[in-house]
Formats: sequence, structure tokens, C-alpha cells
Amino acid sequence: MGCFHSIFARVPISEKSHPRTQFNPQISNGTSASSAAVVPGTVPVFSEFSLSDLKAATNNFSSDFIVSESGERAPNVVYKARLQNRRWIAIKKFTKMAWPDPKQFADEAWGVGKLRHKRLANLIGYCCDGEERLLVAEYMPNDTLAKHLFHWENQTLEWAMRLRAALYIAEALEYCRSENRPLYHDLNAYRVLFDENGDPRLSCFGLMKNSRDGKSYSTNLAYTPPEYLRNGRVTPESVIFSFGTVLLDLLSGKHIPPSHALDMIRGKNILLLIDSHLEGNFSTEEATVVLDLASKCLQYEPRERPNTRDLVDTLSPLQNKVDIQSYVMLGIPKNEEAPVTPQHPLSPMGDACQRMDLTAIHQILVMTHYKDDEGTNELSFQEWTQQMKDMLDARKRGDLAFRDKDFKTAIDCYSQFIDVGTMISPTVYARRSLCYLLCDQPDAALRDAMQAQCVVPDWSTAFYMQAVALAKLDMHKDAADMLNEASALEDKKQKGGGR
Repeated sequence: MGCFHSIFARVPISEKSHPRTQFNPQISNGTSASSAAVVPGTVPVFSEFSLSDLKAATNNFSSDFIVSESGERAPNVVYKARLQNRRWIAIKKFTKMAWPDPKQFADEAWGVGKLRHKRLANLIGYCCDGEERLLVAEYMPNDTLAKHLFHWENQTLEWAMRLRAALYIAEALEYCRSENRPLYHDLNAYRVLFDENGDPRLSCFGLMKNSRDGKSYSTNLAYTPPEYLRNGRVTPESVIFSFGTVLLDLLSGKHIPPSHALDMIRGKNILLLIDSHLEGNFSTEEATVVLDLASKCLQYEPRERPNTRDLVDTLSPLQNKVDIQSYVMLGIPKNEEAPVTPQHPLSPMGDACQRMDLTAIHQILVMTHYKDDEGTNELSFQEWTQQMKDMLDARKRGDLAFRDKDFKTAIDCYSQFIDVGTMISPTVYARRSLCYLLCDQPDAALRDAMQAQCVVPDWSTAFYMQAVALAKLDMHKDAADMLNEASALEDKKQKGGGR
């Protein structure tokens, strides 16, 4: 069976073991200290992946896994992959020549990895192994803005969705600026991706500093900020220029050179710029505001362009159909996973997990005590120090608090036990996982349940606790799969084939 090599499992048992793991861009209620509009707690903390994990997820980087319409130029390729924990990811593969210094690549990746926002396709990890340089991000399953604007098959992008995309991109850029990451390289319609709910998000890959893999902008000089042509440098004002070209894409449904568009705007030929596939289903007043904003973004002098806050303030009042979900406007099915029927009869623990009955799970863990920890620790006489006695005392106090349903105290005591690190107890992880669930911290609960699995890879309780945490995180298909896995392990044990 083995331990799932996952983004969650790679969070160290003690964050003190790696200096870079001491930041977490999310606080306990799933919000950022710097922004109220961050992604909920389903986005894992940024971490390092092993090359073997990513090779396994892509069948050794098979061309079958390359994402089409990615907008990435060779030799930088984006792959779609699925980890063993069933999370879909996108992997961007660089050459060593792009980032010859592994430390520079890692530092830059960690810098971008600190960002967490619902308008970004967030970076969740990296791999730097030998000559390999890879970034790992959330996977966005509903194509790019370029695909919906230029290569659509069933329906053109409606006006309200175009306004929403413009605002969401602006909000992403404003968030990055507020987090001191104002530079975005080669902003274009291929960098805007649609998530499982149909919401537009800005790819985090463009936030990486310019490397030696080529230009920061496409080879089409008509769309390149004039100051970049002069000095080859990307500035925050360059990003605004590129945003202006994206506004033109949204308005016209095709690539129009900025100079040509500005001539048409000056000549008041506004209607000629609007996508004919909209068939008149748009507001002339709103289109005029967007065209005016685009023309300001495309000014030759960088200082004459608006800033990201101006973009958000201009586009926010234009939003209509705010009560209609993005997937409806895109004409795609809602992302709802059908529940999976367990393949094995459920034990009392399995039944309690399926019903999300945390009280029943608590009673079972109290009754089970530590019988599943047998054989996980072998200590010499010399290890029975005062520190060991203190650690065991912390566990005892945690057990008493756990029994008495004082779950916050139990978390504190179990954390003292875990942080010492001399003994590793899967039961403590399982108990603390439940405490986190009862304190409405499902992300922490999931990490503890996966740590328990790493200690005892075929322990059904660890899988059951992951199932409950995943369900709490609204990852219901993954939760159902995990429940089946736990049930199968339990069935195997009862038949004498397992722990």
C-alpha cells in the first residue's frame, strides 16, 4: 500500500525541521492576513515534490499528458497530472538552461508559493532535482480564455462573462501588487484559466521572474510594451499595458494590434471593435467604459497608465448577472461528484465516518485507546530521560482532555508530544485529527490523518480520518474513494491478511 506521496504528506511532522516551512499563507479560518479574498482552506501549503512523484503522475512526462492551448512555448511545457492522493495538478517543466542556479529557482518558487488567492491558479509546489526544474500548480479543467474567445466550438463568451473575466484578472493583479509581487510576465489570454466552477483565474506561472528561457513577452512586437522593447525590462506599468491588450481581446474576440485599436478608438469606430459574435448582446455604455480603460492602459508613456487599483475600481461597477454562477454562463456542467457506494460492508468506524458523526468517531477512538500503536516504537533504556517522561505526561494530559471532550487542550498537549519527536504515535495523529475537525480546522485534520498513514501505511483508521477531512473540505469524490480504501483495508485485516 505505502504512504501516499502527496502535497499534504510532504508537510513535515515538525515545521521546525525545514526553515522554509515556517510560513503558511493561510491562517486558521482559511483567510489571509493580508487579504480577505483568499482561497478557502482546500489549497495545500506550498511544498517540495520528489521527481519520482511527478514522473509517476505523468508516465515519465509522456506527451499524452501535455495540456493543449497552454500558451507555453517550447521548451517549457505544461502537463496535466493526477497525484496518488487523487488531486489534479498542472506541472510546468523547464530546462536547466532556463534556471541554471537551483537555489535561485527554489527561492523564486517559494516566493510565488506564498501567494494564496481565489483569483489565482495557485502554485502548490516545485521540484529541483539534478537538471530538472518543475513547478506544480492547481489544475484548471475548463480551458483558457484564449480558447473561449478565439477557438470556441459551441458558444461564444457572453458579455457578462467577459466583464467578469476582466475584473477577476484585475483583482488578481491587485492582490499580487499588495503582496509585493507586481511583475507579471507576458500577460495574455492564454494565461487566464477557468477553474472547476467556471471562474477565471490568473496562472501563477507568469509571476516567476524572467529566466534564461527567452523573452518575457511573445515574439509579436505589436503586443509588447514599448518600454520593454527599449530596455528589455518588465515593470509594473508593463503589466498594465499587457492588461490593456487582454481587454482588447475580450472586446473584439480576436487579436487586434494595440496601435490599430487605438486608431479606431480615436476615430470613434467603437462598434467595429466589438466582437460580431455577440450579435449586439452587450451594453454600449459598458463597452465604452472598457474601451476607454483599454486606451489608458495602452498609453505609450508608462506613467500615464492606470494602476491595478484603478482597474478594479473601474471594472467593479460594470458587473451584471452577479447572482449567476460562472459555469452557467460558460454552459458547462456544475462540478458535482456523485456519491460512491462503498464496495465493502462498513464497520462501526466506517459507518460513523460516512455519516460524518464526529461524536461516534470520538467514542470509538476513546475505546480503541492505543492498541494500534503496538510495534511502532522501540526505545532503549537510555532514551527514557526526563524529556521522555515529560513527553509521555503531555500525551497523558492530552488523553484526559480528549476523553473529557476538551479538544483545544487536547490539541495543545498532543502537539507537545509530537514536537519532541522521540516517539511517533499514529493514534495521537488520529486523535489530534479529530480534535481539529471538531474545532473546524479540516485542513490541519487532513494533514494529521495523512501523517498517521505515513507511520502505519495500511492502518484503516488513518484512511477513515482522511475521508472525513476530505468531506469537510467539500472534496466528496475523494472522500468517498478514501472511505472505500479504508473499508477494504479493514476487510483485509479481518480476513487475516493485514495489520
